[in-house]
Amino acid sequence: MILIDFNQVMISNLMYQLGNHTNVPLEEGLFRHMVLNSLRTYKQQFHSEFGEMVIACDDKNYWRKQLFPYYKANRKKKRDESEINWNTVFDIFNKLRAEIKENFPYRVVVVESVEADDIIATLAMENSDEPILILSSDKDFIQLQKFKNIKQYDPIRKKWIKHDNPQYYLWEHIMRGDAGDGIPNVLSDDDTFVTNKRQKPLTSKKIESYWKGEQVPDEINRNINRNKSLVDLTLIPDYVKKEIINKYNSEANKDRSKIFNYFIKYRLKNLMESVGEF
Repeated sequence: MILIDFNQVMISNLMYQLGNHTNVPLEEGLFRHMVLNSLRTYKQQFHSEFGEMVIACDDKNYWRKQLFPYYKANRKKKRDESEINWNTVFDIFNKLRAEIKENFPYRVVVVESVEADDIIATLAMENSDEPILILSSDKDFIQLQKFKNIKQYDPIRKKWIKHDNPQYYLWEHIMRGDAGDGIPNVLSDDDTFVTNKRQKPLTSKKIESYWKGEQVPDEINRNINRNKSLVDLTLIPDYVKKEIINKYNSEANKDRSKIFNYFIKYRLKNLMESVGEF
């Protein structure tokens, strides 16, 4: 099974198209061609070893915000400050996602309040009897390499992502938090990033000493549990996993009958020549 982090695929193609000209409108036709050609390339490269492609998509109003209100709280602010018209971009993203879901033989999995990370992790762990490839540059997935059937490939930099000790990598991630997701390190307050506080310094030596069994003070242990619930992909709630599996199953038995007419409709002449590769 090939699990594709679809929003990342679209963002990488967006940035490639825009280059340094972030105030230039996105060309929908060119963007559609680029994303579809990326999917074609992935199938050609990995299908023989890993099997079917599954497209995992982000929804919004993530369930993690119920656990931690500051989760990804600064992302909207950063997008509002950007030259890119993100409302238009996401409209195109959603349109293309719907087109692929309707016209292509791939399972497109999107679940209310669920992130692509949750979908990828759930399906990877659920299908432990087959080789799994995660197509994403997101290093959050390194923790899943403790399962021997799971591999990860970065399609942006075109290289495999490997780690000798995925369990310790997860521990470091929990301890250090994730500034991009608004998760402070375990020495810092919940609202650190939204109130522009500085994180308290946390050394690698201290992280290792706690890993080796040094007693953890209650306040730090509370923050360890806070971060663990947000970043440990084995702790995805059961109700979320159930919804993901149900949606995955509902996308079974799709066929290729609509692809050719879709290419005609959107004048995808170059891709039409490679229709058998999708």
